[in-house]
Amino acid sequence: MSREHVPEHVLEHVLVTGGAGFIGSHLCHALLERGARVTAVDNLSAGRPDALEELDRHDRFTLVEHDVTVPLEWAGPLTAVVHLASPVGPARISERPVATLLAGSAGTVNALEIARRRDVRIVLASSSEVYGDPAVQPQSESYWGNVDPVGPLSGYTEGKRFLEAMATAYRHEYGVNTGIVRPFNVYGPGALPGDRRVVPTFVTAALAGRALTLAGGGQAVRSLVYVADFVAGLIAMLESDESGPINLGSAAPVTIAELAELVVRTAGSGTVQIIAGRTGEAAARCPDVSKAARVLGWEATTPLEQGLAWTVESMRQAAARTAVAAV
Repeated sequence: MSREHVPEHVLEHVLVTGGAGFIGSHLCHALLERGARVTAVDNLSAGRPDALEELDRHDRFTLVEHDVTVPLEWAGPLTAVVHLASPVGPARISERPVATLLAGSAGTVNALEIARRRDVRIVLASSSEVYGDPAVQPQSESYWGNVDPVGPLSGYTEGKRFLEAMATAYRHEYGVNTGIVRPFNVYGPGALPGDRRVVPTFVTAALAGRALTLAGGGQAVRSLVYVADFVAGLIAMLESDESGPINLGSAAPVTIAELAELVVRTAGSGTVQIIAGRTGEAAARCPDVSKAARVLGWEATTPLEQGLAWTVESMRQAAARTAVAAV
């Protein structure tokens, strides 16, 4: 698959906000494997200690413990910025709506200011949540969405909508080379179960032999993209001059009920239980990814069954290490 436009930026030193988080740590690893120097900026409120231990072994990795909502003066060399920092998952978003909005607003401005001052490319992670509860299927980047600005999870949605608007404003007014990606339900090894995102929550329950609860019958539809696939798309976006927004997700939708049954089969334990629907949850969300294929030469290639098998095994090993440490 060929790209429509390939400027190929040299990724010598990349600053990653939220670099200690689930996606951020995977991105840092991928950039280090490509020979880049990486600086992760993170306040460690939701970081992965195990991932940081691995990253710290690289002499080209640096962690700066800092809250991205506070301006950061960066004086060292830099060739690119990736802005990922944000509370994630229904639990953290509902418990910390102010922090979520500040990460999307003040944090976005601070990341853009670094890119503007250093005259480097910046890619910002928005979210499929900007589509809200969509009235069209699948969602293309031209769809404006159907959102509730005052709902229980609106802090995240509105923060991401601000992020997109401010990135576009910096591009138009200051000439900053910005790019926006819209992730669709990224999953994989290293996801944190406590934030209530669906895959780690289901896997944790299944491995413990508990019930996987399905809100509203589990007929909500989602697009799940394996983290390595998403990171590859993120790097492709970073190397391009595309402004976006560009959807990065799987074109193969799955219902929550189908996902639950697959997790139970993969883990070899657990049951499925129906509960009342959760307020503010979209009934169906699935991306049109033709733009990513056309302009980035990217598509998700990891089958859900394989990605879940890797995720279950990783979480099984992590649970075993935790149990041994507790003895």
